[in-house]
Amino acid sequence: MKIEIDTDARTLDVHENGDTRRLPLYSDASFEVISQIWKTVGWNQRYSYTFTWLGRPIIQLPEDALRVQEVIWSLRPDVIVETGIAHGGSLVYYASLLEMIGKGRVVGVDVEIRPHNRQAIEAHPLKRRIDLVEGDSAAPEIVAKVRQLLAGEKVLVILDSNHTKQHVARELEAYKSIVSVGSYIVVQDGVMIELDDVPNGKPGWAEDNPQRAVEAFLAGNKDFVLEPPQWQFNESTLTKPITYWPSAWVKRLR
Repeated sequence: MKIEIDTDARTLDVHENGDTRRLPLYSDASFEVISQIWKTVGWNQRYSYTFTWLGRPIIQLPEDALRVQEVIWSLRPDVIVETGIAHGGSLVYYASLLEMIGKGRVVGVDVEIRPHNRQAIEAHPLKRRIDLVEGDSAAPEIVAKVRQLLAGEKVLVILDSNHTKQHVARELEAYKSIVSVGSYIVVQDGVMIELDDVPNGKPGWAEDNPQRAVEAFLAGNKDFVLEPPQWQFNESTLTKPITYWPSAWVKRLR
């Protein structure tokens, strides 16, 4: 695909498969084309690795962080289970939202919590709202430890660990009975399906990615549906998010 932008004529031309599509530059359609390029180039340049939340690296696209905030504020879960914690920025982010709500805690699960990250998380002012579990997030004994930290509460699950199709599939099966009815399993980083041909991507990602795991899970679990939450405020004509999390919002119906 080739894109040509003429700011004088205020047009955007998309050349693809021998055809040319001309769009008004200042239009929703042009915004979507430009955003897609911005998103993939930004991922390659590690744009999401430039943010912190209350002192900890968060490694999230800002729009995704704001969208999940909207859901947490509306859902008001008692517990947020996050697999894959890295530097702990997301844990602190979710804990700060629960602090504002006035209840709840975050359970962070990671196969390896590096000592300097553990030390920083445990020293954070919001640590009282954070529990840490170290081990394979999909292993039965680790899932059992997570269950022991729950007590019939409203649970939101966020998957942000190993993003291979196989591992995400294991996590979906492991946590499907933990997430509450009406809540979500949020499967992050399905954007990998779009990054198989960028310099820092991998060709295998076209099939080996979280989105494929979600598709297979939904085909075999009729109590769940892919249901992105509605935007809670929108005074634009735009309708599509700029997201690293396509096919993320797996909602438990019953």
